Amino acid sequence: MQDENKPIKVSKPKKWAAGRPAVVSSLKQVLSTAGPIRGTKALLELNQTDGFDCPSCAWPDPDDHRAASEFCENGAKAVASEATSKIVDERFFRTHSIEQLSQESDYWHDQQGRLTSPMILRAADGATHYEPISWKGAFELVAEELNSLDSPDQAAFYTSGRASNEAAFLYQLFVRQYGTNNLPDCSNMCHESSGSGLEPSIGIGKGTVSLDDLHEADTIIIAGQNPGTNHPRMLASLEKCVEQGGKIVAINPLIEAGLLAFAHPQKVSGMLNRATSLTSQYLQVKVNGDMALFRGISKSIFEREAANPDTVIDHAFIAKHTAGLDEYKAAVDSTSWEEILTMSGLTRDAIEQLTDTVLDRDKKLITCWAMGITQQKNGVVTIREIVSLHLLLGAIGRPGAGLCPVRGHSNVQGDRTMGIFEKLPEWFHQSLEKHFKFKSPRKHGYDVVEAIVAMQKGDLKAFIALGGNFLQAAPDTEYTKEALQKTNLTCHIATKLNRSHLVTGKIGLILPCLGRSDRDTQETGDQFITCENSMGIVHSSRGKLTPNSALMMSEPMIIARMAEATIGDSDTVKWLSLANDYDLIRDHIEAVVPGFENFNVRVRTPGGFYLPNGPKERQWNTANNKANFHGAELISLTPAKDRLILQTLRSHDQYNTTIYGLDDRYRGISNNRMIIFLNPIDMKNRDIRPLQELRITSHWEDGERHAEGFKAIPYDIPKGAAAAYYPEANVLVPIGSTADISNTPTSKGVEISLTGL
Repeated sequence: MQDENKPIKVSKPKKWAAGRPAVVSSLKQVLSTAGPIRGTKALLELNQTDGFDCPSCAWPDPDDHRAASEFCENGAKAVASEATSKIVDERFFRTHSIEQLSQESDYWHDQQGRLTSPMILRAADGATHYEPISWKGAFELVAEELNSLDSPDQAAFYTSGRASNEAAFLYQLFVRQYGTNNLPDCSNMCHESSGSGLEPSIGIGKGTVSLDDLHEADTIIIAGQNPGTNHPRMLASLEKCVEQGGKIVAINPLIEAGLLAFAHPQKVSGMLNRATSLTSQYLQVKVNGDMALFRGISKSIFEREAANPDTVIDHAFIAKHTAGLDEYKAAVDSTSWEEILTMSGLTRDAIEQLTDTVLDRDKKLITCWAMGITQQKNGVVTIREIVSLHLLLGAIGRPGAGLCPVRGHSNVQGDRTMGIFEKLPEWFHQSLEKHFKFKSPRKHGYDVVEAIVAMQKGDLKAFIALGGNFLQAAPDTEYTKEALQKTNLTCHIATKLNRSHLVTGKIGLILPCLGRSDRDTQETGDQFITCENSMGIVHSSRGKLTPNSALMMSEPMIIARMAEATIGDSDTVKWLSLANDYDLIRDHIEAVVPGFENFNVRVRTPGGFYLPNGPKERQWNTANNKANFHGAELISLTPAKDRLILQTLRSHDQYNTTIYGLDDRYRGISNNRMIIFLNPIDMKNRDIRPLQELRITSHWEDGERHAEGFKAIPYDIPKGAAAAYYPEANVLVPIGSTADISNTPTSKGVEISLTGL
C-alpha cells in the first residue's frame, strides 16, 4: 500500500504507453495485493475462453487466438484488487466507526480487502458502527421496507456495469414484477448519449464494428477517448492498423501518451521499450468543440463534392439506405467556417488535412469515442454528427468501416441488452408479459439524475444498488449525499468497501457478493455467467478462485432471495431454482430477448457468439427503415470572463471510481490525486504557480459549488480548459447540468473559476 503522506512528485508526461513499465507495474500490483500463488492463478485464467472475463473494461478479446497474457496493466490491477486475500469482516467494522472510515481516502477503502458477511447500520438509532446481520434477516428487512412503501415507484434499483447478464436479467425481472421501472444504471452517467444518438440514426444503440474492422481500416478517428489508460488492450488493434497502412487521428484536449505511441508488452521490441508511433495527426480540440470539428469535415466534403461532382460522396449508398440528406446539407451550409473554427479551436488547415485523410484510399473510416463525447452538453447531437459523416461516405456496414462507441465497465452493454433500462421499449415489455404471465409496468422510471432529485424531494424511500459506488460515480457529490441520507433504506450488493456504504438512509445494508474471479458453486454444481463486450459478443466467464468467505453469495442468489422474500414465487418464476442453475436463467433470456437463440449451447462455444447487428448488414431498425442524417445547430460552450471549462478524467491508477494507486504515470504525476491540469498561459494570467493549492468554484444557474486543496499542474491543454480527476472533482458537477436528450451529467463541461489558497 502506498504512503499517502508522501509529497507529490511531478515529472514530464510520457510519449508512449505500455512497454516494460506496464509489465512491472502489473506484477507489482498482483504480487503485493493478491500474492504470488493466488495472483498468478488469477492472471492465467483472465480473459481465457475457459476462464473469467476481466472485471474492468469491455474491450473484446480476439476471436481466433489469445495469448497467455491476454490482459492489460489495468486488467491486472482490477484482478489483483478483486483477488486480494485481505478481508473486511465483522471485526473490521467493530474497530472502525463510520466517522473514521469517512476520513479515509477511496484508495484506502479499496486496499482493505473483500467484504465477507452481511452488515447493517441503524443510522436512525444513532449507530456509529456497522453490525452483523444474518442473510435471512437482511432479506426480511429489505422485503419489509419494500412492501411497506405506498407505491413500488418509491424504490429505485441501481445497476453497475459489472453485473453479469444472468444477474441483470433476474434483477430487472424482480423489479418489474415488484411493479416499477425505476432501474437507473451506470449507463445513465456515461454512455446514455451514445444510445440516444445512435438509435434514431441507425436503429441500434451499439457499435457496428469488429476487431477485424479496426485492423482493416484506412482511418481510425479517436475522439474523446484515452485508450492508454481506459482501454489499454485497444492499443494492440491500433498498432496492427498502423502496421497495415492505416492512419490514426486523435481528437483530445490533452496530449495523451496512449494516443502517441505504443510499446507492445507481448513483443520483444515492446519489452525493450521500442514503441510504434500511432497518431498521424493530433487535434487538441476545445472542450465541447468536437461537434464543430465533425461539422467542419462534412462541410469540407460537401465543398469538394461541389467542385468535383460524383467523386466524393457515396450517392448510391445514400439513395438506397438513408434519409434526411437535404436537411443535413442545409444545416452544414448554414454553418460558417468562422463558427466551426471558433467553436473547435482548430485551424482550417488542420480540418482540411483530416478531411484529406478521411477521403484517402477506400474511405474505410472508423470513428471511436467515449465519455469525452458522451458527457458533453451536446453529446447526443455530436454523435449524430459523427453518424452523418459516415453516411456521407457509406462508411458503415462494410469491412474496415463503422461506428465504435467504446464502452467502459465490463458488461455495461450487456446490462442494457438484458432490460436494465428505465425506458424499456414496448416490445421488451410484451416479451416479458408473454413469457412470464404478468403485467409489466409501462410508466417510465427514474434515470440516475432523476433518482437523485427524487430522493432529495422525498419521493424515493428505498435505494438498492447492484454493484458500483453510486455516491462517488454520481454528479454533485454533496447534493447526492444529502439525497441518500433522506431515504429509509440503502442497500449495496458489493465486493469491496466503498464510500457509498458510509452514506446511508435510516438503515444501511451491505450484502457481500462473489466477484468475477471467484468460483461460484450452487446446488447444481459450479456455475458460469455471461457478458457482452463492446462489440456485441456474448461470452462465458467462469471464476476459478476459492472465495475469501463461505458467507459470500453470488449476485443471482442475492437477487433471487430478495425477490423470494419480497414478492414470492409465481407459476412461471421459481426464484431459488433459477439461482441454483444459471442455465435456467439463460433459458428465460433466450425466450425473451432476440438474438439469444440456443443460448446455452452457443455460449459454451469458445469465444461465444455475436448478437445480431442490423447496421453491419445495412439493415436499419428505425421508424422509416433508413439510416438518418441529422442536422442540428452548433452549441457553443462559452464561459464568462476569467472562467475556464473543466473536464473530469481518470488517472492511470484507477478504473471508474476504484482507485488502485496514487500515481498517473503517463501524465507524470506521483503520490497525489488532488490536482488540476491547466494551460501555462492561463496560469500566468492568473498568477498561479506550479503546485500552488487552489480553491475551485463551479458556477451554475442554481449557485456555486466549491472544492479546495487542488494543486495546479501546468500541462499541454488548450487555453481556457482545465482537467481534474474524478471522483474528487465530481463535487463540482451540478446536478442540473445534463446533456440534452440523454440527461447524462456534463462532466466534460463545468464552468469554473480559481482562487489561490
